[in-house]
Amino acid sequence: MLISRPVTRGTTRTLPTRLIPLACLRFSSSTSDASASSIATSFLSRFQSLGPQTRTQTLDANQLRLLSLTLNRPSLLPTTPHLSQLATASNQCEIEVANGTPLPAGYHLAYFTPAFLENELGADGTDTSYNPAHPFTRRMWAGGEVCWPRDSNGSVNPLRVGEKVTETTRVLSAEAKTVRKTGEEMIVVGVEKEFSNEAGVAVIDRRNWVFRKALPPPSIQQTQDLPPPTPPSSLPATSTTTSSPDGLTHTRTLRQTAVTLFRFSALTFNPHKIHYSQPWCRQVEGHKDIVVHGPLNLIAILDFWRDVRSSACGADVDANTFLPDRITYRATSPLYAEDEYRIVLKKGEGEDGKKSAVEIITPEGNVGMKAEVVGV
Repeated sequence: MLISRPVTRGTTRTLPTRLIPLACLRFSSSTSDASASSIATSFLSRFQSLGPQTRTQTLDANQLRLLSLTLNRPSLLPTTPHLSQLATASNQCEIEVANGTPLPAGYHLAYFTPAFLENELGADGTDTSYNPAHPFTRRMWAGGEVCWPRDSNGSVNPLRVGEKVTETTRVLSAEAKTVRKTGEEMIVVGVEKEFSNEAGVAVIDRRNWVFRKALPPPSIQQTQDLPPPTPPSSLPATSTTTSSPDGLTHTRTLRQTAVTLFRFSALTFNPHKIHYSQPWCRQVEGHKDIVVHGPLNLIAILDFWRDVRSSACGADVDANTFLPDRITYRATSPLYAEDEYRIVLKKGEGEDGKKSAVEIITPEGNVGMKAEVVGV
């Protein structure tokens, strides 16, 4: 279903209103735990009665610069200035991001970060602003969809550095679910974040959060059963890219370090302990090591898609070129610091050739995240 929303400057942007089907998360409706259903119903009722929540923020240039450096990308685009202070000190290049610079796809995640005192956070470090009631307090970012609406002429309305933007957050759904294989109860919350500038809606970010039950204190045996963590490396994060002879399949091999995860957590003001505390990850959550952020993987996919598109088109400045129509994605398996994993992008799926299928493959050969990017 499509609806049209009026915006300023005499344009109309057509916005998809669908949310990722919860069935895609490999859950089934919960019938065995009435409390999970009642907690989900109460949560949804409370937020729907509150209505949309809004915040306004000016998009800071330094925040965008720091995100690009955190992602180990020396410049936002191949034709824009180098952003590293060390690399530009010798020739005194301009290292500021100019006002009006359009944000690459996914980089809005560095803005509108949560703002809470430490004593207002949950036990795992996450903010509790959109949490269901206890015991469903362990949050995971499970998947979602991000759209960049276009007007009747096919032009996108990018978010730009220096402009004032309003974020509007709505809770769309809250449902009790059961993991089919294990019978574990959880609550899936669907949230929509809409980002608007003076020209109208620029980004629609819908995400599914999974809330699992709080864990009991860990036992020594639980910790001993875990595989040993990957030894830390003194080398920086790495990235290499290869392409098939026909140019339709592209592969990027990545390795994220604890330093990258720390910087991304700091930049997004994300205190979730699974991204920086190895004792918490191993002794409480049962992970072998600190976990790569779901949003970081999402940005890595979008950056890869943009790089492939830029190489094919020979252009990288026009926002209509490097912003897709939308991306849908689903996290399926965790990735850990020091893992060497692959992003595999297959171009041209579908009759119109605009859809690209993407998978992140873990070192064990599992699919860590699946996505579909639709371009123009």
